[in-house]
This record gives sequence, C-alpha cells and structure tokens, in this order.
Amino acid sequence: GFAFIGKQYRFSIAGRQYYVDLVFYNVILKCYCLIDLKRGTVQHEDVGQMNFYLNYFRKEVSTEGDNEPIGIVLGANADRLTMEYATEGISNQLFISRYMLYLPDRKTLERELYKVLDKKWLGYNYLSSITAIYAIFA
Repeated sequence: GFAFIGKQYRFSIAGRQYYVDLVFYNVILKCYCLIDLKRGTVQHEDVGQMNFYLNYFRKEVSTEGDNEPIGIVLGANADRLTMEYATEGISNQLFISRYMLYLPDRKTLERELYKVLDKKWLGYNYLSSITAIYAIFA
C-alpha cells in the first residue's frame, strides 16, 4: 500500500521554503501520509506546523478522489496534556507519537502492527507493506 514520495519534500508558499521530513502515498487508502521527525519532545508548535503541511497538501497536492492527508509527528517524548490542548479543534488527521531509537525485530514489528490493523481489511495482505516499511527504516 505505501509508495515513497520523498524525504525533505520541499514546497514553497509566498517565497518561503518548507520541508516535510517524509512523504508517502497510500494507494489503498488514496491519501498522502506526512511524517515529521523531532529529535526531542514534541511541542505545540510542531502540531501547528504539521497542520499547516496537511492544509497545503489537501489544497495543493491532493487530486480529485484522494482522501484527506494524514500527518504523523514522531518525537522522543510528548506531554499528553500539551498535545491534548494542541490538537483540540483540529479537523485534520494528525497523530503524535513517541519513537524508539532502534527498530524492533521484524516479528515484534509485525505483531504490533497486526494489533492495530484489521488483517482482513479489503482482503489486503499487510505483510508485504510491513516488510516494505521495515526495509525503508532498517
């Protein structure tokens, strides 16, 4: 399902350059997936930045038939209360999570992804996507 579009994806608005860390397109969900990587704690302004990116992709990059883009902000830490206030009222699909400094082994990654994903969704075999995602980040 995921197609890699680019890293440090550049776009400009009003003569200013902006960069999205990672951009994927999910051909099954028909939407862009934007990932912003933060070295430290995710701050409220990071949420606003991702919301800005999502609005740009929705209006300027997505085409007819595409679903709303999804934004993921990954950081070393994120304060739950701060993130609750930062994301309240945002209509875009925006997620904040903590990252690990290493990838778990493939079996652990598969097990955790299967907990989240419905394996029978559209009859699609997620194993190939899991392997592809693992290969990109390994």
